[in-house]
Amino acid sequence: MFYAGSTQSLKVQIEKCFTHSLGPGKLPTVVKKGPRRLVGLVSPHAGYMYSGPIAAHAYYSLAADGKPDVLVILGPNHTGRGSGLALMDEGVWRTPLGNVEIVAELARQILRESKIIDVDDSAHSYEHSVEVQLPFLQFLYGSDFKFVPICFLMQDLESSREVGRAIGKASSNRNAVVIASTDMTHYEPQKMAERNDKMAIDSALKLDEVQYYSIVESYNISTCGYGPTVALITAAKMLGAKNAKLLCYKTSGDITGDYSAVVGYASVAFSK
Repeated sequence: MFYAGSTQSLKVQIEKCFTHSLGPGKLPTVVKKGPRRLVGLVSPHAGYMYSGPIAAHAYYSLAADGKPDVLVILGPNHTGRGSGLALMDEGVWRTPLGNVEIVAELARQILRESKIIDVDDSAHSYEHSVEVQLPFLQFLYGSDFKFVPICFLMQDLESSREVGRAIGKASSNRNAVVIASTDMTHYEPQKMAERNDKMAIDSALKLDEVQYYSIVESYNISTCGYGPTVALITAAKMLGAKNAKLLCYKTSGDITGDYSAVVGYASVAFSK
């Protein structure tokens, strides 16, 4: 539903995301001995035809920065299935580009650092927010990386911060990047979406997860992954983040030409 179903067609689709006029405009080159200053990314998760070019900015930035060994990918739970905060601690996820292994050691260390995360595969069974990040990573690195998926049905401030602290502690001595998968405003007119999303993004760029959460709540901003974003900001600061940069912001209207009811998409990088 969200991306092409065969190996070759998916590779071509991802290439087009990078070369798209709203994307980076060119294919990424992985700098194997890059500076590795990135510790976190925000990336959208709609169908690639809508948000793929915006997501490509995040992965273009990651490729230029080098290669992480592990990714912790956080996404909202759209289905209502499973536990409120659900992690998988073993197995592989399969896309048309191959298998990606879960790093059990890191997953279990995150569990030890937090009392509110459960091991629950069912929360991930029909959820797309984490899944759609994997083909971009496979396009860059093949299967030469591992990951931990965490699905957020429960997205209150303190729970999300606790998950972020657990990730920060568990990942502190690893070559890791944390990715928060989220779309921004849902189905509002273009100008309203841009206004609300700018407020939320500006607070995230200040590395202030409390202000970010407060703005989302106060203005009733319909971003779906605010819990993952709070956890990302919390973890990124523990991993040494000093700067955040908006890489790209667009809406579905910029793709389709219909600005009456758009969904906002942003890519943001957090770096040391």
